[in-house]
Amino acid sequence: VQLQASGGGLVQAGGSLRLSCEVTGKNFRIVTMGWYRQAPAKQREWLASITGDGSTYYADSVRGRFTISRDNAKSAAYLQMDSLKPGDTAVYYCNTPTMIRPWGQGTLVTVSS
Repeated sequence: VQLQASGGGLVQAGGSLRLSCEVTGKNFRIVTMGWYRQAPAKQREWLASITGDGSTYYADSVRGRFTISRDNAKSAAYLQMDSLKPGDTAVYYCNTPTMIRPWGQGTLVTVSS
């Protein structure tokens, strides 16, 4: 399984971004997908997960602002981020929580005040 996150950029506080994660490999539709982020000088943190049947889970820090989704036909997962705050500035990664894969480069999200 290979993972490629994209869609980051510079946005003002209060704005929105939608991140995408393209996945290559078999059996995507049964794989739980997750989003993570790592801010400068901080540990990587888990943000959200979505199971193969669409059940979703969120960290308290993003619940109500971020929405995880997936498109099994496209082998892709998404993270809709609304009401962004400067504290959301980080490199964002997608991965498979049940078996963490190599992290890759991620996609940088910068939220200006």
